[in-house]
Amino acid sequence: MRADRPDGMPPLHLPRHTRLLLFCAFLLLVAAVVADLVTGPGTTLSPVLAVAPVLAGATTRSARVPLAAGGLAVLAVGLLETTNTELPTEVHVTALITVLAATLASAANVVLVAARERELFQVRTVAEAAQRALLRPPPERIGPLRVAVRYVAAAAEARIGGDLYAVVETRFGVRILLGDVQGHGLPAVETAADVLGVFREAARTEPDPGRLAQRLDAALTARPNADRFATALLLDVPPDRGPVRVVNCGHPPPLLRRSGRVSELEPPFPAPPLGLLGLTDDQYPTRHFDPQPGDLLLLHTDGVTEARGAGGVFYPLEERLPGLPAGSPADLLDALLADVGEWVGAVGLTDDAALLAIRWEP
Repeated sequence: MRADRPDGMPPLHLPRHTRLLLFCAFLLLVAAVVADLVTGPGTTLSPVLAVAPVLAGATTRSARVPLAAGGLAVLAVGLLETTNTELPTEVHVTALITVLAATLASAANVVLVAARERELFQVRTVAEAAQRALLRPPPERIGPLRVAVRYVAAAAEARIGGDLYAVVETRFGVRILLGDVQGHGLPAVETAADVLGVFREAARTEPDPGRLAQRLDAALTARPNADRFATALLLDVPPDRGPVRVVNCGHPPPLLRRSGRVSELEPPFPAPPLGLLGLTDDQYPTRHFDPQPGDLLLLHTDGVTEARGAGGVFYPLEERLPGLPAGSPADLLDALLADVGEWVGAVGLTDDAALLAIRWEP
């Protein structure tokens, strides 16, 4: 069931079970009116007509609808008065007042709910603009790469969180970052914004991806409230199809799909997340791999691998990835998110999820 909405807002959509309940309520209301007409002039059920504007208000965000339903209910009360002639006038007046009061209350409630939804819509619009500014969608094609990204917030009202990604084309090649800030809410978003700002600047001046990771680590450590860390993957794709350098900062390793088989690109040795390097007095190691035409590399946050299905079983990304469509990276990510959605069912995701897929074109 759809109804009119405030200007600029999507139409109201009622779930199937809600539509069924409202339909049953309308049937009961009609049955009450019929019963009133056949029971004779000494009884009346006209007060139940006060339900009509309430039910109408549940299907719309326009005050005109419950007001119109209330008007019809008032006419119905008048009709029933002519058939229930043995009842005192006080009964009919009480029914009329009840219908009018329910009509006005329902219209006022619709106006209030519509105003609140309009405010929420405006907030979400601002959040979408912030996401586009912070998480800039990369071009579909960059040199030898075809790229696609997807970001899914765990909360239906959210548009952005602590997961982050960036793709920057520089004189050193294509520099790619995908990460996950510890925590949730506005503090995580602020940390993600800091990491992305430093990355976009340093990616154009720092040729070594290991030192680039150290600069991101130093930026997190230097924040006024240096109590957050971020796992991250950095990819350095040279313009001449040479070896790709991968730096893993405590993040789930990327998955390489080659000739229908999937393997993890594990780092040479474990490294801490960004913001925690000072605890180890170490450096971020760099792994190299030689891409081949048709190779697809999937970077993801743990919102995907920690998505729970029936029985609390985690989504087996590495096992499911080979069976997904081998079309474009965008097609793959759409199929992957649909598969994750079927896996978790009505429970939904419990954490934000970011996905970035790149494929080396022939």
